[in-house]
Amino acid sequence: MSIRRKLLLALLGALLATGIAASGATWFAVRKEANDLFDYHLEQMALSLGDQPLAAPVDFLPPLGQDYAIQVWDASGMLAYYSRNGAPLPLRSAGFDTVSVGGEDWRVFTLQSPDRTIQVAAPVTLRSGRAAAMALRILVPILASIPLYGLLIWLIVGEGLRPLTVIAGAIRRRDPGTLQPLPQAGLPEEVAPMVSELNALLGRLREALERQKRFTADAAHELRSPLTALQVQLDMMARARSPEESRAALDALRSGMKRAGRLVEQMLTMARLEPRRELAPRACVQLEQIASEVVGGLEPLAEARRIELRLERLEPSAVQGDAQALHALVRNLLDNAIRYTPAGGVVRLSAFAEQGEALVIVEDSGPGIPAAERARVFDRFYRLPGSSAEGSGLGLAIVRQVADAHGAQVALDDGADGKGLRVTVRFKSST
Repeated sequence: MSIRRKLLLALLGALLATGIAASGATWFAVRKEANDLFDYHLEQMALSLGDQPLAAPVDFLPPLGQDYAIQVWDASGMLAYYSRNGAPLPLRSAGFDTVSVGGEDWRVFTLQSPDRTIQVAAPVTLRSGRAAAMALRILVPILASIPLYGLLIWLIVGEGLRPLTVIAGAIRRRDPGTLQPLPQAGLPEEVAPMVSELNALLGRLREALERQKRFTADAAHELRSPLTALQVQLDMMARARSPEESRAALDALRSGMKRAGRLVEQMLTMARLEPRRELAPRACVQLEQIASEVVGGLEPLAEARRIELRLERLEPSAVQGDAQALHALVRNLLDNAIRYTPAGGVVRLSAFAEQGEALVIVEDSGPGIPAAERARVFDRFYRLPGSSAEGSGLGLAIVRQVADAHGAQVALDDGADGKGLRVTVRFKSST
């Protein structure tokens, strides 16, 4: 599909159709005007003869040439005169009429007065030929101008579409890694919005690439430490001189592998939930069911750390969203709470609907987060200074990312009696 071709075909077709219609209308209008003019001439010629004396009709007739025929009858109805080039025409009533004489049609004007009747006639073929000639003289310039108009349309359409060609050329000549905005100066109003949207898209791509670069750099930095630790632990196993040293080194290696595995898992989750990346098709998700599943999966971790894990309030609460992403949100909230809560502490999970909202609340009895740090803990790989808890610094970043994708809000507050941390995620309920 070519816009240029469509415009040219449409405009040239409209020009041709209009030209044909205008030419036809002009043809018939000019012919009618010419015939009216010829009738007027016949009438004026008859009137000019009406005041002349009848005694010498041949002498008073003006030189009319061979194109017209003139007949004069006296008061008694006798034909007093007819011109040499004229055949005898039948006497008609006053006014215009068309008669046939000898197989030829004549246009006749009859003028009646008390003492005479005058008829002036001309062949219809003569009138038609002259009318056609007049019409052609008018139509020839119009018809000759149609190709000129077609050329002008071609040039105007080409000039009008030139900005699109310029933009296409600018895009084609760009290096794949160049994401700078396209020039917008001097663009027509119809093209400027498209270029503006392209620039906005380039801006979003630039931001996405920058995020990917930062994420890759951060991931490489964060993976360096656990991989180095694994290498050290392997060396320790190789240098172990007793079964006890081997077991200790193996336990340390297993713990390091778990930490590295969790870090990789968290980074994969972050990559899958990258901003502006499409989630799975939205469906009705029951948050209380996800909460039960997450608690069941994390109970062994809570027991190993001697932490009481409670389902505080579990009521039907439905939202429209991606079940896998919402599962990651609840799991990271609960996992963070378990990891930062000291042994003997309590972690509470609630999922319920209230006043048109679906809420997920996780509350722990850990050290909490100072108010000054609560905005930063959502950054990737950020960990509280001085924290000894194991973590990748991605848990709350994942929570914020999933919440943003679902139009939810995350709030951090102090826990019960001002101790610990209370995290509340508010969704728009679908019930």
